[in-house]
Amino acid sequence: MRRYTPKDDVQAKPYYTDRYWVAPQVAKSDVSEDEIFAADLEAIKAKFDVSEAYIQVEQMVVYIKPEDNYGVLELLRDALGYTQLSELSAIDWLAEKGQFEVFYQMLSMSKRKRLRIKMFIDETEAVNSVEKLFRSADWSEREMYDMFGIKLNNHPFPKRILMPDDWEGFPLRKTYPLQGDEFAAWYEVDKIFGKEYRDVIGPELRDPAEVNRYDTTRFARLGYEVPKGTDISGGETKRGLELQEDGGVFMISKFHEEKSVVIEDRDR
Repeated sequence: MRRYTPKDDVQAKPYYTDRYWVAPQVAKSDVSEDEIFAADLEAIKAKFDVSEAYIQVEQMVVYIKPEDNYGVLELLRDALGYTQLSELSAIDWLAEKGQFEVFYQMLSMSKRKRLRIKMFIDETEAVNSVEKLFRSADWSEREMYDMFGIKLNNHPFPKRILMPDDWEGFPLRKTYPLQGDEFAAWYEVDKIFGKEYRDVIGPELRDPAEVNRYDTTRFARLGYEVPKGTDISGGETKRGLELQEDGGVFMISKFHEEKSVVIEDRDR
């Protein structure tokens, strides 16, 4: 077992609190140092403009023009053996550059190589969908639209995938409030009960670390379970804990709370 490390101060560390913090870059090397990558890069340059290319963490990174993304990925799939699109998404550089950085993570099983295609687009610029080349791009492109607001050309179903269709804003933009905005605070109240109940119910608390046991579904506390709808304003009666499925488990003794022991020594 790993030794326990206190985490009381993690929220005070700057890279947890600064949403614009940028991680240090890993060392880059020239593409010419790898024969396979060098040949692949030449094949790409023969048909498309490449603004920058380098090797980083044993994979080649190639920057292209946004309008060439479909053609480049088609070339990689059909001519260069990169038959898998394992990931695609975007990075928000709006505050620094006024642009998004869109990337496609490619894998060649025959060459045992990974290649990343990157491109910069303006905030309102649309991207050509590559779903017809790689079915794996379908949901990833929808997520990219849902989280960043990047529009897609020729996607078969360009709808949100995680957030409701009528959601306002894009949660993975760095300018999006960490606990949501006014719209987020009232969304479920307005949807379920109506705006006229705002004063009765109050705004939704979007702190993921908080579980409110006095909400409409009555979250149960372990050892204090009560039927749904029970008035618990005066507190619940503590019940003994006996944890095990009916009939028991072979060679496992039933847990009784009163016989349990709390180990204070973490190194034990």
